[in-house]
Amino acid sequence: MKSMTWQSAACLALVLIAPLARADRYTDTIALFRHAGETADFFRTSYGYAVFPTIGKGGFIVGAAHGDGRVFRQGRYVGDTSMTQISVGFQLGGQAYSEMVFFQNAAALARFESGKYAFSADVSAVAITASASASAGTAGATAGASGTETHATAAGVYQDGVAVFTIAKGGLMYQAAVAGQKFSFKPAR
Repeated sequence: MKSMTWQSAACLALVLIAPLARADRYTDTIALFRHAGETADFFRTSYGYAVFPTIGKGGFIVGAAHGDGRVFRQGRYVGDTSMTQISVGFQLGGQAYSEMVFFQNAAALARFESGKYAFSADVSAVAITASASASAGTAGATAGASGTETHATAAGVYQDGVAVFTIAKGGLMYQAAVAGQKFSFKPAR
């Protein structure tokens, strides 16, 4: 009977703590990007941003990636987002990375919040950690890496009102593929 009470209390504690732990991953990811060179300036000057704590990516000829995130307008949480990517071409392996998408102005954020946003072929991601695969997988993406996760630096610019940064978390992937990231958006209640 004592073990049943202990197990019930442990389960209840996990249920109560789980949402806090989930929220922490967003806070931790935002903090990591805030301390990564020029991305700090993007937090100060952007109209809004989307944060994806973990995007998982894998492929063998055909590949896919997916991650869930949150959207912030002028520092305030406004909704949830998800990213899905399908790629075709020579690729092998798997990796996980974090991604930040900054919106320069209200119009860029409004396009994203339409729920049907996709990166165009000319959008590139700046990778801010050294990694065997530094690409965020956007169509036509090119990325340069420097530093480590704790000493990352980056330089990026807005393209059509959007700037994208990634931080590799782990894995190894070789890719020479055509890919495109598509996003959905659901307003907060």
